[in-house]
Amino acid sequence: MVFNSLTFAVFFVGVLVLHNLPFPWWIKKLNLLVASYLFYAAWNPPFVLLLWASTVVDWLVARQIHREEAHSRRKAWLFVSLAVNLGFLGFFKYGNFLLDNWQALMSAMGVHFHRPEWNILLPVGISFYTFHSLSYTLDIYWRRAEPIPKLFDFALFVAFFTQLVAGPILRIADLVPQFKRPRTATRDQLCWGLVLMTFGLFEKVVLADGVFAPAADAVYRVKGPVSALDAWFGTLAFSGQIFCDFAGYSIIAIGAALCLGFNIPNNFRFPYSAIGFTDFWRRWHISLSTWLRDYLYIPLGGNRKGEARTYFNIIITVVLGGLWHGANWTYVIWGSVHGAYLAVERWIRQRAFRWRLPSGPAFNLFLMLLTYALLQITWVLFRARSFPAAMTMFGAMAGLHAHPVNVLPTVKILETLVCSVGLLSVQWYMRDRTLEDVITVLSPRLVATAWACMAFAVIITQGRGDAFIYFQF
Repeated sequence: MVFNSLTFAVFFVGVLVLHNLPFPWWIKKLNLLVASYLFYAAWNPPFVLLLWASTVVDWLVARQIHREEAHSRRKAWLFVSLAVNLGFLGFFKYGNFLLDNWQALMSAMGVHFHRPEWNILLPVGISFYTFHSLSYTLDIYWRRAEPIPKLFDFALFVAFFTQLVAGPILRIADLVPQFKRPRTATRDQLCWGLVLMTFGLFEKVVLADGVFAPAADAVYRVKGPVSALDAWFGTLAFSGQIFCDFAGYSIIAIGAALCLGFNIPNNFRFPYSAIGFTDFWRRWHISLSTWLRDYLYIPLGGNRKGEARTYFNIIITVVLGGLWHGANWTYVIWGSVHGAYLAVERWIRQRAFRWRLPSGPAFNLFLMLLTYALLQITWVLFRARSFPAAMTMFGAMAGLHAHPVNVLPTVKILETLVCSVGLLSVQWYMRDRTLEDVITVLSPRLVATAWACMAFAVIITQGRGDAFIYFQF
């Protein structure tokens, strides 16, 4: 069940109606929990047991960690949580990847190894709900939070359907306190939630699937080299596609939660307006970048153990963040490149005071465009199915191939150019603003007209009904 489907529309209306009926609060929460499990079961019913197992184990382990005073026993219980969560994630997400690489290593050493033919299905959203659940036991272990008394509330936190499959990655402080008192949306919350859902659907259906995806798919499905123009515009198209796809999902999730009376944090803050890569990761997939900062980078020592260790911590954190995205060496290299960008940027910033660099809006705009251009290199690694395919695309972007294939028609190149420039312009304008700030100063009639136009565009667009890109992670 995807947000951009009629099935979800019917499902959500049913959930909304039940949530606004005069039931006791515990029954409304039960309705939400059952609806969340039904939402997840629509993908593959047996995997609900996996979600439930992770939930029960972490709730019980967190209680034991809180009760124990001996550090060794607290650490032993934490190890149980880590083993279960990372064990599930490792088996289902990285099992085939590890077997393939072990077979390649054995072959390189001259050892014949025939790997077992395991057909391991990846449970949708496992990377997200694993991090939801694991953050709870880590917070209890570090005494950042108190245990949740009721398994019921913790289960609803982990499984809450709006953010279950592709985030945002929540902490208990983001959602669980809202379960204490009855919550239904006010009129303003309901209207604002529906506006956000419509805007998110517009980003996904019209922009990601309708405008950007055809150009990106046409270029990246070619097995041989393409022209330099096609390589660049195919990558620009994917850059627009992945933002509109993932940001669209997050906005729909936030809007759906708001329609039910819940507030969940923003996951994007106009990332293509970033000036540098530190700024980019403060704006892109915010819930993941802050999770990696708080649960990996800082525990590794952060920037407290000298310059060399700081650079190591930056790189290893982003590399593991790349591996979180998928079981493929392209994601590892993608994370490595981002780590290198961050390390070089830190080195430059520490020495920039000695240099007389320009300043002002024009220079900031130049830095934004430079950051965006360098991002395109990383998106090649993210989109390509293999490292050789990525190298072929890099060669095409550099114009190194003798007989490239022309893929994109002129009209598709112009469409990608216009929409990419439009996307960048909007993000630059919104860099230090919020959507709420802009909408509140507009006339209600203009807002209603824009809302109706977006809804109409979503309805008439012949979308392909694609699942969201981050569902595979």
